[in-house]
Amino acid sequence: MSKIGLEIHCQLTGLHSKLFCPCKADYRGHEPNTNVCPVCMGLPGTLPLLNKEAVRKAIAMASALNCDIPEKIAFFRKNYFYPDLPKNFQITQLNAYGKSSIGSDGTIVSGGKTIHIRRIQIEEDPGRLTYQGATSGSRMTLADYNRAGTPLLEIVTEPDFGNPGEVRAFLNILSDLLENLDISDPGLEGAMRADGNVSVKGGSKVEVKNISSFHQLEKALEYELVRQQSLVKRGISVSQETRHWDEQRKITVSSRSKEEDMDYRYFLEGDIPWVVIDAGTVSEIREKMPEGISERRARYVSKYGITPQVADVLSADKFYSDLFDRSHNMHNAKEIANLITTDIMGIADTREKRLELKLEPEQLGDMADMIIKNRISRSAAKTALYEMIKTGESASDAIRRLDLENMDDASGLEKIIDKIFGAESKAVADAKSNPQTVNYLVGMIMKESRGKADPHAVLDAVKKRLQSTE
Repeated sequence: MSKIGLEIHCQLTGLHSKLFCPCKADYRGHEPNTNVCPVCMGLPGTLPLLNKEAVRKAIAMASALNCDIPEKIAFFRKNYFYPDLPKNFQITQLNAYGKSSIGSDGTIVSGGKTIHIRRIQIEEDPGRLTYQGATSGSRMTLADYNRAGTPLLEIVTEPDFGNPGEVRAFLNILSDLLENLDISDPGLEGAMRADGNVSVKGGSKVEVKNISSFHQLEKALEYELVRQQSLVKRGISVSQETRHWDEQRKITVSSRSKEEDMDYRYFLEGDIPWVVIDAGTVSEIREKMPEGISERRARYVSKYGITPQVADVLSADKFYSDLFDRSHNMHNAKEIANLITTDIMGIADTREKRLELKLEPEQLGDMADMIIKNRISRSAAKTALYEMIKTGESASDAIRRLDLENMDDASGLEKIIDKIFGAESKAVADAKSNPQTVNYLVGMIMKESRGKADPHAVLDAVKKRLQSTE
């Protein structure tokens, strides 16, 4: 039996300033150590000033995860020395005097399984370390404090995951939720990071850190589970420790013994008073929260008749659900949902490709209408969409330029049928006794028409022709 819990760090990327000072929250693109001030560097005599909007964002996330939100919250100093921590302590939260973190005891359903959220806490991000030099003897460690003080939410789960696949599915749901609530942009480098706590029956808990992506986290957890299971099977004890993921060698490497809370010498941050969270503020934030993923999915199914499978995919992705909501009407909603989930998601399958999309919502609506009116086939629509995404041209222009519009010339279709029946005489003879062969003839006619013929009209015409030649 294996247990996996997560510690997830999510930067509040939509904020303008850091958690306790006026420096920019968006540290990316700055020269090293230029986005700093005496407060985030912890210089003597400075005082932190809490970012109010960070607390509001945290309340929204705690509400979305069904957490209990206390009437007041407190901040603590977590004391430890590390080169990327300019103050030698981190301002964070801890449920030391009752529940004083921004959220506790939440739940979220992932893959039909309820995942329990132990707590959500507001804290500041440390700086960043970079390494230069090819060998250990010549390596230099450089500290960049631009990121120090950036607002973070740490989300700690209970060890409810049984395997790395469940972890990956949960993180996908959580990242979509963060993006949907406009709390964080998980696609930005370092904006969403996760550490795993892994244990197997008969062993101690091991924390796995230094993981660059969800994909690498899944690989790291798989390796660590196999490593621990192998140790237990051989009667070797599993030490409680922190291990780092070596992405090059695809193994976990021992880093240090695992610290306990007492090792960090937590104490109340005397420069930040207790913060009162009144019920009216919580209600106001909840009322202004955008539609949740589950509510959006239910709306797509009940209002537009979209299948639950398509609604699951569409509702979970804010980028594409927004595209759907801006492009559809009651008449073409199902067709647009299918175009997005089966065609566009396949074409623009990365964040970079999404940013290059030149497809406007009204253009997508026009394409769906043309399919419904049988002016273009689904296969031809995919070809046209690919061009529209690259060029930004309208559906009509793309279809005209590529000559993709369906055939409405009955005589033209008859000529193609004559040609195929003449060339496929054996298949025609077989079709008269074996109805399955009809599909082969339809396929050959569709190929000859370059997908421009209406498949239903072709099937009807072929059946009539076969009956007339019996």
